[in-house]
Amino acid sequence: MTTVALVLAGGTGTRLYPASRADRPKQFLDFGGDGSLLASTVDRVAFADETYVLTGERYADAVREHAPRAGVLVEPAGKDTGPALAYAARRIREQVDDAVLVCVPSDHHVDGDFASVAAHACDVAVGTDGLVTMGVEPTRPATGYGYIEPEGRFEDGGDADTDDGVAPVASFREKPDAETARELVDAGCLWNAGIFAWTPDAFLRECRNTPLTPIVTADDPAEGFARAEAVSVDYAVLERTDDAYVVPATFDWDDLGAWDALERLTDAGLGVEERDGNAVLGDGLTSDASGNVVAGDKHVSLVGVDDLVVAAFDDRVLVVPKDEAQRVREVVSELREENLF
Repeated sequence: MTTVALVLAGGTGTRLYPASRADRPKQFLDFGGDGSLLASTVDRVAFADETYVLTGERYADAVREHAPRAGVLVEPAGKDTGPALAYAARRIREQVDDAVLVCVPSDHHVDGDFASVAAHACDVAVGTDGLVTMGVEPTRPATGYGYIEPEGRFEDGGDADTDDGVAPVASFREKPDAETARELVDAGCLWNAGIFAWTPDAFLRECRNTPLTPIVTADDPAEGFARAEAVSVDYAVLERTDDAYVVPATFDWDDLGAWDALERLTDAGLGVEERDGNAVLGDGLTSDASGNVVAGDKHVSLVGVDDLVVAAFDDRVLVVPKDEAQRVREVVSELREENLF
């Protein structure tokens, strides 16, 4: 089998506004590290025989600049992860014989032996002819992630610390409220990291009789893509299939989806520093302030405030309570309506 890494880099990263904008989505930001999030992700999947980055036409040239060794697949339009992954599966099947795909977002922070876990996931995908996801052991009852309920215990070791474990998926759970998140963690559920392994044939088989059917059945996948609705792969496929498996992610993982993630990454080499109880990226000063996330490309000072996100980039400033960081997308929605994003 040929291992193909598919890096998803078509989004704009709305919750990291104003650092992330329509003309500068977050996958091209570096957050003070050694390269952009996209470049770091492509380096992470260097174990693969081939690497493709799936993106929109608007960002294709930037992808080539940040990831020159990767092939570029251009999706016809932005329609969420379901159509994107189905379209990519068809295109890669046309170009690569006997492929097994490792599908990874371009905006995650990973520390540890990702290659070994990915290789194991690929082996499981080939051996079961099913859909494989990586499950992360929760460190808190997070409401911003989906959850995976394993069926029984992991084989070959019995718990999520096992390098070579695998379990059937009993169910995928949507992002929960706080009480439900605590219940899911207590029940032994895992975070759904959105990192998958499957063969193109297996994934396209499971796309049949779902909202992604047009992409599978059309002679031209681009024509089928145009008829498919915008939908996440979780809703379109994973929550419907009876042929899904989970392997434990034994690496450290975090989703750089919103500003509050920065305070968890002060030791991650991303340029985020802990200063007097605040997480600071860039030139920030705090006085009588704690629990804040401060980020900017200009000096930012905070006095006498706690538990805020203050992000200042270009000519934009965002201020939001840290525990409501997910709501940044509401601002972006309004800005888009006014063509200001």
